[in-house]
Amino acid sequence: MTKDDLKKRIGKKIVELRLQKGWNQAKLAKESGKDRQAIEKIENGKVNPTIYTLYELSLALKVPLDYLVKIH
Repeated sequence: MTKDDLKKRIGKKIVELRLQKGWNQAKLAKESGKDRQAIEKIENGKVNPTIYTLYELSLALKVPLDYLVKIH
């Protein structure tokens, strides 16, 4: 798996979780303390988020951090 593949997989999981909550990117941004553009870049696999950013997103989405990075 390449770095880009991993970023895209994590982004896809975040999108799925966000949509399950009925949230748009702005709502996830508000709940996680990020801006909407940052959420968009993470979801699209355009950036390599820090572990702390992933932790903040996991708290907002109410999932364990390891769920976001677990590779099936």
